[in-house]
Amino acid sequence: MSDLSMVLEATGALVGAGGLGFAKVRAPRVYWSLVGLPVAWGRFTVTYRSTMDVCGLTVQPSRLRAFLTRNVARREVLPVPPKIRRVRGTSTGMRVTLRLPAGLEPADLMAASERLRHAWGVHSVTIAETKPGYVQLRMTGYDVLRRVRMPRTARPEGLAVPVALREDGSAFVRDYRKVPMALTLGANNSGKSVYQRNLIKGLAELPVALVGIDCKRGVEQSAYAPRLSALVTTPDEAAALLDVLVGEMGERFDLLSAHGVSDMWDLPERLRPVPVVVLVDEVAELFLISSKKDEERRERIVTALIRLAQMARAVGIYLEVCGQRFGSELGRGATMLRAQLTGRVVHRVNDKQTAEMGLADIAPDAVMAAGLIPAERPGTAVAADSSGGWAKIRTPHTSRAEAATVCRRFAHLVPDLPALAPFRPLVPADAPVAGPSLVKPLPVTD
Repeated sequence: MSDLSMVLEATGALVGAGGLGFAKVRAPRVYWSLVGLPVAWGRFTVTYRSTMDVCGLTVQPSRLRAFLTRNVARREVLPVPPKIRRVRGTSTGMRVTLRLPAGLEPADLMAASERLRHAWGVHSVTIAETKPGYVQLRMTGYDVLRRVRMPRTARPEGLAVPVALREDGSAFVRDYRKVPMALTLGANNSGKSVYQRNLIKGLAELPVALVGIDCKRGVEQSAYAPRLSALVTTPDEAAALLDVLVGEMGERFDLLSAHGVSDMWDLPERLRPVPVVVLVDEVAELFLISSKKDEERRERIVTALIRLAQMARAVGIYLEVCGQRFGSELGRGATMLRAQLTGRVVHRVNDKQTAEMGLADIAPDAVMAAGLIPAERPGTAVAADSSGGWAKIRTPHTSRAEAATVCRRFAHLVPDLPALAPFRPLVPADAPVAGPSLVKPLPVTD
């Protein structure tokens, strides 16, 4: 009987080890919750003070504290690390809230994030400032970007769309109220189109007007025609549409002036115009010219884009510009327009210069990270904004058919904008489904 129990115990141990190994590969959230989180939590608790000390994240205590420690507690005066306020485990990692002592700033912890990652044996450590004097260490236990699963959180309010997953396990939200203009760069097959599909899929459910500029004869955006208020497929049509948008912007400014406000969102809801999101699929096609006679059209387009990027935020017109490369070689006005695009998302690029075009002026530290994105991980990108912060993100795969289905489902949300009516795309009627013929056949007689 003892031999049988020994065999059963050994078999159970092997099955348990095999199950944990399977969970580590196929269900990393389960493995992290059962094994990774307790181990990481214990390692963090035991080694916190020594780790902060060797990483240079401690400061000398105040004179009063040093005096009390030396003369009352009769202990050696040691450097003080940030005080732990809260430790919370999640399905992807840990969240640790720290109170910074005088002499430390969030940038000090950001500079040491790679050393902290190795010290505590986690996949990544990112630092986020929650309020003055407090930071949050967001530790990720495993590579959440290997298999993207968006968190089940409530949809953000306002004009915001969750489009990707951050490296720390939270959702990357494209909020047009906070970041009104944005630029997305990426090489072929880098996931730039999938990012735009997720964006359109989310925007289709909101009460906004979507305007598409796709100078590749509409091959990307024509599938979303049921939800688009306007769609142009050639540079000549784009020039005419942008002129109309500039005129619409002027009329909205007149409305703001008449009611004594400086922002569209300060108007009463019954008077507030519908927000407009302009989606430019390949911005280089609007800049490039093939002959001298196209120069005037190019100047119209560039001038209109710059005017919209500079002023349209206040009247609810937002730009979402995509391209493979966007530098000064496109011609006059390209650099000026890029400077107005606050949000930056850079996918895998073919050269370092392209990454610098998108990130060097707002987040120089992110340029190297953008250059290390592997080709076998399409959809991975570096997202940054004018605050200097950046994060690695990955977009969940969304097919063109899925995005088109959502656009058809919410086609009734297309707002009535008379100025854009001439550019409204023609939506073909659904083809009838093949079925049995209702005509009764007649026999052939001589």
